[in-house]
Amino acid sequence: MKKITVDINVLLDFLNKRKGHENAAIIVDLCVTKQIEGYLCAHEFTTLSYFLLKEYKDIQRVKLVLTELLDIFSTIPVTEKILRDSLFSAIQDFEDAVIEVSSLGENIEYIITGNISDFTPGRVKALSPAEFLQLLHRSA
Repeated sequence: MKKITVDINVLLDFLNKRKGHENAAIIVDLCVTKQIEGYLCAHEFTTLSYFLLKEYKDIQRVKLVLTELLDIFSTIPVTEKILRDSLFSAIQDFEDAVIEVSSLGENIEYIITGNISDFTPGRVKALSPAEFLQLLHRSA
């Protein structure tokens, strides 16, 4: 079974029905139905809550969404070692570096993101939602 880490921008596409949300929805559904193993880094939940509260202006709705995401995805804890190792990642953006280093520790195959170029120097292959779905289709 394929293991993926989903970047926050893909989740926001899905939750807020932004451009590309259809492919993001398919990926979330594949995680719900356990056809793939989906992971989120722990720090993504805090950032996501900030953006969702700005969008929804309803803390109860935000808590419901976060609870559902916790039910769907496995959470990768962010440890001091991950943070320290991320400081030396080839990925320049620290938040993205934390996602990459966290994913390495869990033997994740792909990071699914809307910003592939941010992860290009990384050691875990980054794919857009559309590219990942094409890959799944080819290997089926």
